[in-house]
Amino acid sequence: MAARSLWRSRARVLALAGTAACGGAAAAAVATSDDPATALKLCTVVPVRLARDAATVASIAFDYQYSLLGLPDGSEERARIKHEVHLRSALKLQELCFKNGGIYIKLGQHIGQLEYLVPEEYVKTMRESMLNKCPVSSYDQVHEVFKKELGETPDKVFTEFDPVPIASASLAQVHVARTHDGRKVAVKVQHTHMTDTAAADHATVDFIVNTLHRIFPSFDYRWLVDEISESLPKELDFLVEAKNSEKCMDNFRKLSPHIADYVYAPKVYWNLSTSKLLIMEFMDGAQINDVKTIRELGIQPSEVSKLVSQAFAEMMFKHGFVHCDPHAANLLVRPMPSRSIFGDLLSSCFA
Repeated sequence: MAARSLWRSRARVLALAGTAACGGAAAAAVATSDDPATALKLCTVVPVRLARDAATVASIAFDYQYSLLGLPDGSEERARIKHEVHLRSALKLQELCFKNGGIYIKLGQHIGQLEYLVPEEYVKTMRESMLNKCPVSSYDQVHEVFKKELGETPDKVFTEFDPVPIASASLAQVHVARTHDGRKVAVKVQHTHMTDTAAADHATVDFIVNTLHRIFPSFDYRWLVDEISESLPKELDFLVEAKNSEKCMDNFRKLSPHIADYVYAPKVYWNLSTSKLLIMEFMDGAQINDVKTIRELGIQPSEVSKLVSQAFAEMMFKHGFVHCDPHAANLLVRPMPSRSIFGDLLSSCFA
């Protein structure tokens, strides 16, 4: 609760900074800040994002109001036009998410899972684009994170470090490395701008959603802002993810020993992990939706389906604790050394 209150407080401060548009008050804030460079960056980022958000939302709102004006409710013509407006608006929102990046990508991914709450056109547009087109931080930015978190660059921390990420998501990207004792690891590195701009992004989204609700009372997505306030601070702390991973495996061993051998989460290297760096055992395997490769591994897809269903049912109804967002990038399948009926279900570090 305290973390959530702190997040909200920071978001309100950033919203005020954005409204001031780097005027006298904002300049004073930069001058008195413990980190002037970051404060100045925020002071320029917030207004730009706010203006971009406002322009997009105004365009979408005008499109709905103008296009549907005079069309009777329940008519085929209104349904057809509304479908077209939904599509146009979804594409505008998609473009906004890609331009702003950061939590906007996360927001777009979330919308892509809300087929029970938002129009189908938004769901399909977001679902087809947001999972596969995430931003990538440069190697220099990765260096910056390592220097801040561990005081050393990747080439000093590891004997090998691939500068090209093998995966990138909305909040972080993953690199392959090898430790000094020869172990292959997956290195999850938070995008450099996330900690600061996430709060700024939250402020602008909060402002826009609340403003829209006042102008158009039927447009009420304030619950989405509340959900981001609750979940984002936790997602930005990789140590929370690491603890959850270990708790997940501990639950399976203690509460579900009948399938514990078939479920696995990679080992965490705590001595190298921080809130912005997560170092885990590297795992090879087929993505859960790669049926062709799963069959080539000698594993029956139907058995994998049963295992996934059983594993998540155990977490939900027996453990009372669910770890791993169940999409293809987070679930890997591999053959077990002594068994060929099941594959291991791996909660990967790509999330």
